[in-house]
Amino acid sequence: MQPADPEPSLTTGGKSADQYNGDVAIQWAALQLKITKTTPGFTPPVASRAYGYAGVAMYEAIVPGIINRKSLAGQLQGLTSLPQPEQSKTYNWALSANAAEAAILRSLYPNTGTPNKASIDSLETALQTAYKDADETVNQRSADFGKKIANALFEWSKTDGGDAGYTRNFPASYIVPTGAGLWQPTENGQKIPMLPYWGQVRTFVKANSDLPMPKPLPYSTDSKSATFAQYLDVYTKSKNLIQTEKDIAVWWADNPVETFTPPGHSYSIARIAVLTDKASLAKAAETFARTGIAVADAFTLCWRCKYTYNNIRPYNYVRLAIDPAWIPFWPAPPFPGYPSGHATQSSSAAIVLTAIYGENFAFIDNSHVGRARDVLRNVDFKARSFTSFLQASQESADSRFYGNIHTHQDNETGLAEGKKIGANVNALAWQK
Repeated sequence: MQPADPEPSLTTGGKSADQYNGDVAIQWAALQLKITKTTPGFTPPVASRAYGYAGVAMYEAIVPGIINRKSLAGQLQGLTSLPQPEQSKTYNWALSANAAEAAILRSLYPNTGTPNKASIDSLETALQTAYKDADETVNQRSADFGKKIANALFEWSKTDGGDAGYTRNFPASYIVPTGAGLWQPTENGQKIPMLPYWGQVRTFVKANSDLPMPKPLPYSTDSKSATFAQYLDVYTKSKNLIQTEKDIAVWWADNPVETFTPPGHSYSIARIAVLTDKASLAKAAETFARTGIAVADAFTLCWRCKYTYNNIRPYNYVRLAIDPAWIPFWPAPPFPGYPSGHATQSSSAAIVLTAIYGENFAFIDNSHVGRARDVLRNVDFKARSFTSFLQASQESADSRFYGNIHTHQDNETGLAEGKKIGANVNALAWQK
């Protein structure tokens, strides 16, 4: 890797990025969440990658205007350098962020529908109008810089192995491993599991790629084994779910198409944190960058582990070893079980958000308020309150146990690995 370009000094003549409110970042995050929900092929791993690049674009478009923060160029894998602003020239950092987000979303979601493309255009125009300076030269210079950042980052993204992942969620060429204890189709009948090669995607942070892979318990159907006990717990819970646990299972389910996916839920919580804190543009952009990187790397490593061990889902194990007629509360996703993607990504996001906002940051998660009642499961979508990000991540993990999709082992491993991933994101040199 070549060294990054020298860090520029803060440009002069205008406001720093800390002096703008976070509205530009908040509105673009909201639009990306909507686009993810309504664009074909944006399964959780694919979506996590998009949040990662969009978060980095937001941050890099304004970091020359943040007094005490530095670029991630030279720190993220394969990102050797980025365009630099003109020295001693004035920039409007709100317009730089605005242009960068518009450009990166157009690139990351080329297959999205006409209404979403129109929404990108209209939001870009509205924010350009709302935040423009009297000096049109400053406006143009700022927007041009944001576009250059987005274009450079998109070119970099093409080299990570995940480009256009939305086109190959279920590759027909994949040969499904068979054998005792290995994944097999569940109740949805999907014969090819989702994104079996996603673990090969380049992580943003090298230290994450270097993490040792955790091993699951050895497979056994012996009723006295630790593995049997794991799946028996899932089966037992399915027989005595209380309403609160059903509410939690449905709230965190975050199925693609119906929602903005599990990593989108973490990105939504990041947005809620920005709103709750009334964060500046600088703090908001760092929030989305850290969260995006954390959930993207979490899904890559989680998928690497899933397809190394190809662990059987509770749906199949319970029917094989405990109750042939068992029906879980929530249908199993079409990919191996160990470890839990929910637990891994929500934990990694919680760690980076805690680093920014503190251990005792209370917030209300209203991510799904307004959704129609789940009549089948007798659940309404009511906002949930938390006293910390880690508390929310624990509930996200628990939700998969309540849904009878994951064992405790899946969740505990995911939470532990997610903390390591988030810590490595925090360990980047964010501060000058």
